[in-house]
Amino acid sequence: MGTKTKVNLIEYFESTVQAFANKIAVTDQNSSLKFSELRQKAKSLAAHISSRTGLINRPVAVFLPKSNDALLTFIAILYSGNCYVPMDTKNPLTRIKKILEVLKPSCIVTNNKYMNTVKACNLNIDIINIDEVDSKNEWGKYDFENCIDTDSAYIMHTSGSTGVPKGVVISHRSIIDYIHWLIDTFDITENENIGNQAAFVFDNSTLDIYLMMFKGASLNLIPDHLFAFPIKLTEYLITNKINFIFWVPSVMVGVTNASALDDVEIPLLRKVLFCGEVMPTKHLNYWRRSLDKDVLYANLYGPTEITDVCSYYIVDRDLADTEVLPIGKACRNTDIIILNDNNEVCDAMEHGELCVRGISLSSGYWNNPEKTNAVFVQNPLNTSYPEKIYRTGDIVFRNDHGEIIFVGRKDFQIKHLGYRIELGEIEHAILRVFSGIAACVLYDQIKKEIVLVYESQQNEIPVSDFRIKLSRELAKYMIPTQYIRVESLPRNSSGKIDRSFIKNELVS
Repeated sequence: MGTKTKVNLIEYFESTVQAFANKIAVTDQNSSLKFSELRQKAKSLAAHISSRTGLINRPVAVFLPKSNDALLTFIAILYSGNCYVPMDTKNPLTRIKKILEVLKPSCIVTNNKYMNTVKACNLNIDIINIDEVDSKNEWGKYDFENCIDTDSAYIMHTSGSTGVPKGVVISHRSIIDYIHWLIDTFDITENENIGNQAAFVFDNSTLDIYLMMFKGASLNLIPDHLFAFPIKLTEYLITNKINFIFWVPSVMVGVTNASALDDVEIPLLRKVLFCGEVMPTKHLNYWRRSLDKDVLYANLYGPTEITDVCSYYIVDRDLADTEVLPIGKACRNTDIIILNDNNEVCDAMEHGELCVRGISLSSGYWNNPEKTNAVFVQNPLNTSYPEKIYRTGDIVFRNDHGEIIFVGRKDFQIKHLGYRIELGEIEHAILRVFSGIAACVLYDQIKKEIVLVYESQQNEIPVSDFRIKLSRELAKYMIPTQYIRVESLPRNSSGKIDRSFIKNELVS
């Protein structure tokens, strides 16, 4: 008989554990877990989840910081036949409640430290305290065996223009397809020692987690505070023998600005991948000059809605500091279509919206059919049968090399510090908290700052007031860093705030 085709993520993990039972799977600030230990703890928690909820194919919220416990909880939820939903423990209570109210999870997993925060949401949701689960207790039945590849594996939340975060649903099938492409494209083996930077609430973490689960790579959860200290960060890479990283460009820029690679060697580092925002070529060139010439560099691109990445560019030629780094070409089994305003395929050098079709597409937004139907639409080039494409809202073009070049956002959604943010959500929060003002939130691409321009007939509002009050409503990375007061916000002929005028006159 032939090898049975794997259709869900746990089947891949089970094979990995059998092959590498005594190898270190994951390390955080406090401990390390071998693959066999990770499996044991995950299965114990899975049995607990199943006994408490009795449900499958339902979301289970995870309110834990990035840690071994969070990772084993994700795997436990997959063992239980459900999908995991990472939640940011640094978010204000208002945002947490909004997510949970829409999500309606079957339960939420947390620990002693965060139990009071979860209870403060005052929602009728079953709470499981991982600190009280006996990790040695194990039952024999696991509902993952009933999962098929189109079932949901995780839900990641992105910013929503109405003030309610959108839950992006990703299936087992999409992740399997993505990870197989990564393994083949970057020659991934069990010898990869990954230095994780991405928060678990950020879809870039998908790459790190599943390369560990599929291939037996070791995963190092780099302490968050080190990313503010580039010299110490490089020391961590050396000490922990990291040979693979997948980081947001802003972290790499921080290393460049601190000249952190000037007087050190990182001899084992061989693969440097980055994604989440535009990578300045000047800063990339510093890395290329500083590290061994055989290091592989790759610029990956993609929104959360297409399972992290849909295009890539392996840096295979010298680029001037002033050149724009391409986002390359479509990943295998993914098709990228660039459409103009008439829904026609763009010619070379013509700007248009990047649209994606293929297995990588999200199933849609959880409990939000209106938003789902707005961006997951029928392929206008196919009138013969139903076929969905995802309209990213990103403006791109193909250069003379046939490579895709990112230009910017079509709407008010931005990428900042690796996160996809709707500026409208920030505006809604401001108007919710402050009375007697009108607000326009913009993004300064040059300074990489979120800017609030507000209209107020009263005195200027202290910046400290904005920051303190908005910290109760928004994630830290969504709070504006520049504040401009005007007597009156300009309006266009339709009576709407003239954003283009404001950006050109006040921000740029």
